[in-house]
This record gives sequence, C-alpha cells and structure tokens, in this order.
Amino acid sequence: MADPIPEPSSSMPHPPPDSEPTIPPGLTHDEFCKLIPSITQFHTYSVGPDKCSSLLAQRINAPHDVVWSIVRRFDNPQTYKHFIKSCALKGFQMAVGCTRDVNVISGLPAATSTERLDILDDERKVTGFSIIGGEHRLRNYRSVTTVHGFEREGRIWTIVLESYVVDIPEGNTEEDTRLFADTVVKLNLQKLASVTEGLARDADGNKSQVM
Repeated sequence: MADPIPEPSSSMPHPPPDSEPTIPPGLTHDEFCKLIPSITQFHTYSVGPDKCSSLLAQRINAPHDVVWSIVRRFDNPQTYKHFIKSCALKGFQMAVGCTRDVNVISGLPAATSTERLDILDDERKVTGFSIIGGEHRLRNYRSVTTVHGFEREGRIWTIVLESYVVDIPEGNTEEDTRLFADTVVKLNLQKLASVTEGLARDADGNKSQVM
C-alpha cells in the first residue's frame, strides 16, 4: 500500500514559474515527451545562488515492477548504491518520515549520513529522501527518484529518473559539486540497471523451465 504524498513543503521540488524541462542525456525525444509531466511535478527545483541541481536518466531492460522493487527499499540502498558499507533503519516500519543511518566506505569525503524518507508512493512509483545529518559535504541534499515503464511492439523497458538539489560547499564551484554528485548518481543508476536486468533474466529463465 502506498504511503500518502506529503503536502508541498520545502523538502519537495517546486517548479519555478514558466520553467521549461530540458531533456536529460540518454532519453529519446518520444520518451522525454511522455516523461515531461513527471519531470515537471517531481524533478524541477527552484535553485538559489548557493545551490545546484541535476536530473539524470537510466534506461533499463527490465519490467518497471522489478526495478521499483529495488528502488523502493529505503532500508536496503546498498543493493544498488555504491560506496555504502552498511545501512540501519531507525524504527520498525519503512514509512514516510522514517530515517536511516548510512556508513560510507573509506576513500570518499564522507563517513556517515543520516537520511529521512520524504516520499514513498507505490502506485506512482516515486520515492525520495533528504540528508539531515552525518559527516559529509552534501549539505541539504534532497533527491527524488521515479520509475517509468515503457512498452512498444512487444518490447518492455524502464526509464528511471533521479534528480537532486544540494548546497554548494564553501570553496567549491557549482561545476565541481555537480560533477561529484552526478558521478555518484550515474554509478548507482548503472548498478541498478545491472542488478534489475539480472533479476529479470533469472525470472525469464525460471518461467522457461516451468513451461
């Protein structure tokens, strides 16, 4: 059962007036046109002078329900997210408002991260979180991920959109901050594709054995 969408607040994206979505790299024009409503609603931010944001896309050759089953697991991000040593969910229920403590592997400019689940909508396949504490440089980091199924001429695939907004650390440029955050998100999305495409192949193989 989907958790309710929270009322608009500072933790959720807000489209600026008269904003025009720009196509993320990797999407076809047809895919982008179908995704514009979701981009406008969930992935458009009002960004001040000391913040930066970005939107990334990943095409995955797997059904959207398989992809969503992994993305929705706020309690187990290390399934597809690199650089996470461990994750502990605070409390007994994965619901909007719950938090997790993440330990990051050595070698990154971070050690720990405390993160809050801002949105989890199983019907629309939308999830998002904010970083609210920990030892890291990503101050006021907020992220939203949406999962979108496509089907054409018998082919099924999924597009995952992930966006974020974050403060630019003192001494860093907007380009440096975006490059670092984009690299981490891209690596995570690539691993998500690898994991879920493997799950889809395994499911197809099991079906073939039963038939």
